[in-house]
Amino acid sequence: MVVGTCELIFQLPDNHSLKGKRQVSRSLVQRIRSRFNVSVAEVADLDRWQTLAIGVTCATNDSRHANEVMSKIVDYVDEHNGGAVLHQHRIEILRT
Repeated sequence: MVVGTCELIFQLPDNHSLKGKRQVSRSLVQRIRSRFNVSVAEVADLDRWQTLAIGVTCATNDSRHANEVMSKIVDYVDEHNGGAVLHQHRIEILRT
């Protein structure tokens, strides 16, 4: 089994509240989940309103497929970010 993980760190320069962050987070999480059929959640910096950290995982039997899915997600959120600026990302492929 192969598990692909990706941590996406966004900056929210135009955001001024946790409510605004929550709207951006919910939108991104929902769009990623429905488009790529992966597990997605906000994973860190829950109380910081100008930083958003989202974790994404997928399970597959091929490491190339896992890397391809994670790379497509990074490209997608970079283009369709809803006001969030992708600051950094980290992809990791785990084999068991």
